[in-house]
Amino acid sequence: MKQRLGIARAILHKPELLVLDEPTNGLDPAGMKQLRDLFRMLCTEYGITIMISSHMLSEVESIADTIGIIHHGNMRKEISMKKISEMNTAYIELGVSDSQKAAYVLADKLELNHFKVVDDRGIRIYDERIDTKDIYRELTMNGVEISSIGKKSESLEDYFLKLTEGGEGNVKAD
Repeated sequence: MKQRLGIARAILHKPELLVLDEPTNGLDPAGMKQLRDLFRMLCTEYGITIMISSHMLSEVESIADTIGIIHHGNMRKEISMKKISEMNTAYIELGVSDSQKAAYVLADKLELNHFKVVDDRGIRIYDERIDTKDIYRELTMNGVEISSIGKKSESLEDYFLKLTEGGEGNVKAD
């Protein structure tokens, strides 16, 4: 209630810019949705620019049209969510009993080379031409147990981590 009251107080003065720090922190899902809807309405109907500081990247991803990533006090990147979506990399995520053996099967039997061994039980395949059924069939025929398989796409959190945790080579920090 304190957060909602503070936001209500701030918008009474019809500001051009509204700066909010963790506005959805501690709210239930319904309250979070209400605030997201309110923020969208304030932007579209009243032309208010809203700047949100938050560590809840899934929440930021669902509302922001432009984000700025700050790391160790420095602005690393300012980018539109639309551009992030365009760069978004879809992949197939595999949970396997032995990622080294699975990697061999993927490369040798399926002739894939655009994949990444995440750890000893996980692989991400970035090749769009392969179907999950073909992967499943080939791996099981070659003695690799599969615990999970599914199509995924990178989130704002993945993008943030690439940019801030030593993955600078993957994402340029203009």
